[in-house]
Amino acid sequence: MSIKPVGGIEPPYYAVVFTPVRHDDPQGYAETAVRMDELVRAVPGFLGYESAKAPGGLGITVGHFRDTDSIAARQRDLEHREAQRRGRAEWYESYSVHVAKLERSYGFERG
Repeated sequence: MSIKPVGGIEPPYYAVVFTPVRHDDPQGYAETAVRMDELVRAVPGFLGYESAKAPGGLGITVGHFRDTDSIAARQRDLEHREAQRRGRAEWYESYSVHVAKLERSYGFERG
């Protein structure tokens, strides 16, 4: 498996930045994360995401979406809403969500 950032997206587009502080190995989290990955990939206008976790539970996921309708479709998904409920009840100490419109995007790849 190759690790690479999401690239090649023509602006403008939107980023949803989710930054949680998670409990260690919460029950049911891994399975739900796999399902959320499947669901988000099926959303029209979903462009990709990057995710990382630091020691101590701090994580960050940046989802890229073509437009606000794509983000709204993600938010309306009932399984996603249930995962959000479980996150608040069981998995997270805290989290923040930021939504931004990206007007410029570039990258670098050695090769």
